[in-house]
Amino acid sequence: MEINIPSPISDVVLLIGMVLVSIGAVCDLLASIGLLRFRNFFLRMHAATVGIIGGAVVPLIGVGLIALSLNAFGSFTLPFTLLSIATASFIMVVAPIATHALANAAYRASTPKPEPLIYDAIKEEGDGS
Repeated sequence: MEINIPSPISDVVLLIGMVLVSIGAVCDLLASIGLLRFRNFFLRMHAATVGIIGGAVVPLIGVGLIALSLNAFGSFTLPFTLLSIATASFIMVVAPIATHALANAAYRASTPKPEPLIYDAIKEEGDGS
């Protein structure tokens, strides 16, 4: 089953895909700078999450749109596009869960907290160490 998108729409979809891939490259660059420059584990973990969501999910959607507009894979274009969007959706669901679990484990392992720590909700609830 081949998909034939009219040319003006195909050009717009291609442009949107290229913009999304470029945004992903910028997010990866900013995440790598954040990993090098931030002071503690929790701030670095935030930068890594930006790299995961912005640097992996957004380009995957962009690549799917590019493949759809160029009809690069013939009859496999639609499955490729759907698979890239499904992978992006999976990463969107799993990345925040993994980040939360990692942050919780680091907090309980007495990783040095950022200074100044203004509010510690876990310690106030009595669940902290």
